[in-house]
Amino acid sequence: KPVAGILEGLTHWLQTMGTANAVLLGAILGGMMCTDMGGPVNKAAYAFGVGLLSTQTYGPMAAIMAAGMVPPLAMGLATMVARRKFDKAQQEGGKAALVLGLCFISEGAIPFAARDPMRVLPCCIVGGALTGAISMAIGAKLMAPHGGLFVLLIPGAITPVLGYLVAIIAGTLVAGLAYAFLKRPEVDAVAKAA
Repeated sequence: KPVAGILEGLTHWLQTMGTANAVLLGAILGGMMCTDMGGPVNKAAYAFGVGLLSTQTYGPMAAIMAAGMVPPLAMGLATMVARRKFDKAQQEGGKAALVLGLCFISEGAIPFAARDPMRVLPCCIVGGALTGAISMAIGAKLMAPHGGLFVLLIPGAITPVLGYLVAIIAGTLVAGLAYAFLKRPEVDAVAKAA
């Protein structure tokens, strides 16, 4: 019941905000998508966007899906940029996260967030907020509630395509490079034993 109440409250707050300040709304929704990666805050933002699709309001859904791709894409990027800071398992996890991110499966970043929440979550929230804000600023519209970048294969499902991709890339770069910089190197098992 407490989670249902929180979800209801968040949904009501987002609905009363409306689309008057689209960029701020995009930033808030984008940040929410990256807060708990599949948890109640993420689902509240997603449910809000899906609900608006029935009223032919497509901008928030674009911001939501773009921002939801940022955490796993950013973690994948970080594992490539700062390769030496990650152990082999994390490097492999980064490759999987990239694929999941392209599919709009935010949960690909959860292993990274569980291991290093104080660095991962702020980086992802800032990157997601930036992506959501850019998406709303360019007037991106998404008519599909899921699919990641594969919705690009559906003619007219996302507009403008280039601007939408720029929004995703911008947030991914900010979050991924920030985490690559902030990440502390993993101490390997040999060093621990010595």
